[in-house]
Order: sequence, then structure tokens, then C-alpha cells
Amino acid sequence: MKTAFIFPGQGSQFTGMGKELYTTFREAKDVFQEVDDTLKLKLSQLIFEGDFDELTLTHNAQPAIMTVSMAAMRVLEKQGGLQINKVAAFVAGHSLGEYSALCATHAISLHDTARVLRVRGTAMRDAAQHNEGAMVALLGATLDSVSAIISESSAQGLCQIANANGAGQFVLSGHTAAINYAAQCAQNHGVKKAIKLNVSGAFHSNLMKGAEPAVLHELNHITFSLPSAPVIANITAEPVSSIEDIKKLLLQQICGMVKWQQTMEYMIEHGVTRFVEIGPGKVLTTIAKRMLDGAEVINIHSPSDIEGFLL
Repeated sequence: MKTAFIFPGQGSQFTGMGKELYTTFREAKDVFQEVDDTLKLKLSQLIFEGDFDELTLTHNAQPAIMTVSMAAMRVLEKQGGLQINKVAAFVAGHSLGEYSALCATHAISLHDTARVLRVRGTAMRDAAQHNEGAMVALLGATLDSVSAIISESSAQGLCQIANANGAGQFVLSGHTAAINYAAQCAQNHGVKKAIKLNVSGAFHSNLMKGAEPAVLHELNHITFSLPSAPVIANITAEPVSSIEDIKKLLLQQICGMVKWQQTMEYMIEHGVTRFVEIGPGKVLTTIAKRMLDGAEVINIHSPSDIEGFLL
């Protein structure tokens, strides 16, 4: 049996996430403290008891979700003696989760991961303020139906695939008028449901181009190492092979499509039958269940989850 560790992206956050880890394990508390010190703000307080709408703002949500993921990961390492390269055949993360995957495999330090995600989130927020945009999730869709919807909607403005998530889930991103049109015409193309997302911008679209310079500047000031286990990039749906590739692909990811379906297919084709999602929510484990009949799926974000996994 081969195992993959997977790390969630935005949309998995909730107020109070990771608090049990913080109060139970010194190793988890140290992660929250290091991120607070790095960012020079009480992100942990916002995570545990802050306003949900403020937590959901992209410049807060990105480092917050990563922090919870890494707190769980650090406990697995310290309490359970887990070495990711000996347990995971592959590691991957959805959007910001790719940074968590790189941190978990010791390609980037926790300090640098927190810093770059704060910069990334802020730059994406600023880009969204300069380019009005929206996103819509299409459920029960096919690539053909999505392509037809994009073709029709593009007359209203930019419309492109932001996420190909698998199990019939696609997310479109672009100008608000085009996304609204896509949502309205989706059922005409056999899509079961179209859900407008409560986001502040058109993430993973060309409307995020303005975010690239700030992120590139930050990436150029980070010391990278090769991952200790194969990390699959969102943009290529293949393992990264060099430090230069890591930086290049992280930059391309800002405007590019998250190829999660292809990422999952790559891991399944290479024998993975167990998926362990590290962090809040169960978005990725739900997709894994639907994509691979009989897959073993595990979510780890609480002390009881960790205890069950290590038994």
C-alpha cells in the first residue's frame, strides 16, 4: 500500500481550527508561536477566536491554514517519530497547500513559508482590488461541458478554469460579468449545480497577474532545498525535480490552473491507495473517496486524529 500526504487550500478554514493541537502538544504550540513571531501579529488569536470573515480574508487564511497543517505535521514528527520520506510515496497540496507540502518535506522553512504566504495573500488581495473578479464552482461537470461554458461566457470577459478538482468538480475564475453568465448557463450544458464562491477576487486567473512581482521578490529571498519526498506541483501535476522548478512553478501557480484531478490521477496511477489529508477540513479526502473506489482516506487535524493515525 502506497500513501500520499495531501494539504488543503483556501475554503477549509474555520474559527477554532488547530486549538486542540495548540493546547495539547508543545510542538504544535511552538508552530503557532513561530508563525506569530514571523508575521509580527497574533494570527493564532485570530485563528482560535477571531471573526470568521476576517479569518477568511486571503492574506489571513493562507498562512492560517498552513499553520494548522504544519502544527499537525510537527506533532506527527515529534510525538510519533514520523519521517515523511519513509511514509509518503508522494506529497501534494491544493494551491496554498503546495507551500504546506514543501514545508512538510523540508524544502522551505516554516519561517519562510509563513512569510511568503502572507506576501502572496496580500498581493492577491491587492490584485483583486484592481481587477474586479469572481469565481464559480461547477459540480457534476465534464471538461467538454466546461469548455462550452467558457466559450459562451468569454464574450462577457475573461473566464478560465482555476481548479480542475476531480470527481466532476471544476472552478471557473474571471471577470464578474463572465462568471455570472457562466453560472446562469451552466445547467444548459448538463452541469448539476453552479455555486458562486464567497471570495474577494478571481484567483488562479490572469486577473492575478499583478500579484506576481511581490511573490517573485519574496521567492528570490528564500533558501530552498530539494524536498525529502516527491512533491507534485499544481501546474504540471508531476513531481518537481529542481529548486529552480519549485520557484518557477510556484510563481506560475498564481495565475495558472490547479490541476488537482491530474495530480490525483498521477498518484493513483503510481499505486497510491491511501490519502492522508493534513490540516483543517475534509475537502481533499472527499475528492479522493470519489475518485478512487476503495481508497483509504484519513484526515488529521486534532489530537484524536493523530492518536488514531499513530496507533
